[in-house]
Amino acid sequence: MYKTFFKRIIDFFGALMGLLLLSPLFLLVTLGLYFANQGKPFFFQLRPGKDGVIFKIIKFKTMNDKKDPNGNLLSDAERLTLIGSFVRKTSIDEIPQLFNVLMGDMSLIGPRPLLVHYLELYSDFQKRRHEVKPGITGWAQVNGRNAISWDKKFEYDVWYVDNFSFILDVKILFMTIQKVVKSEGINAANAATIEPFHG
Repeated sequence: MYKTFFKRIIDFFGALMGLLLLSPLFLLVTLGLYFANQGKPFFFQLRPGKDGVIFKIIKFKTMNDKKDPNGNLLSDAERLTLIGSFVRKTSIDEIPQLFNVLMGDMSLIGPRPLLVHYLELYSDFQKRRHEVKPGITGWAQVNGRNAISWDKKFEYDVWYVDNFSFILDVKILFMTIQKVVKSEGINAANAATIEPFHG
């Protein structure tokens, strides 16, 4: 009953409550990123959801669009703004995804939605992460986030698919709060972002 009915109700009201409580912070960060990113406080990107259905994710934009003399984007580390670094370190960049939860594209808890072009690289085992809705946080995030290998990340994601329950979701929620406070696993070793998945 939780998997088919109550999880969606909890997601909806949890996201609504979160947006109401965090609205002052949301407005403040939006304003700061508006000036830091030349009028672009939000980042939109297509991501695969449940059953691989594509939706548009919304996050705070933590990197600017600066390019080198040849017109190529600078590295992630070079484009990460000061406020963007803070927003990412504190996981504030995930707040706008509460709108995705309200719309039903995401859940509060579930495997993180990855890039669309990764879909063709997945093994049958890895594809199973799409048997549930993607989440703002998940089992892989509280067990290492970007500091763990891709293989381990997929292992955690599929384990969640096979074992998720109300009790597990509550556990992940509290573990997420703990991780955010400690700022653990935000970046991969020696990089601003995790290395791309190559299959």
